[in-house]
Amino acid sequence: MKFFSLFTKTPTHQRFNYTPRYYDPKKEEMAEREARIRREIKLEKDKEAEIGDYRSRITGSFQAARKRSKKTGDTLNSSLLRLGILLFLVLFIIAYIQWGQIALYGFILFVPFYFYLKFKKR
Repeated sequence: MKFFSLFTKTPTHQRFNYTPRYYDPKKEEMAEREARIRREIKLEKDKEAEIGDYRSRITGSFQAARKRSKKTGDTLNSSLLRLGILLFLVLFIIAYIQWGQIALYGFILFVPFYFYLKFKKR
């Protein structure tokens, strides 16, 4: 008996390839609505193409102009300015805690000097 079983296939457990499906009415309704809106937009674009609408030329021009006008040096200067202001404020707070009113008087004397140097360049 064992001799015959060597040439036959032995039974194995049965495997199922089950993928569960869920019905979501909201998702199906949203997909139908999107398809309908896409068809309407396509029809409108076809009509506008026949008329020669000016919107197609304006579509990306604002973003393109913004990319052209932005310079890398501006971001570096602004970040250095922020760092300088933050450093000055931290040092002023430390000086005020350390020396009190004297630091405040020094700040009051420094502000006009700073504005003088700033507007002297112009």
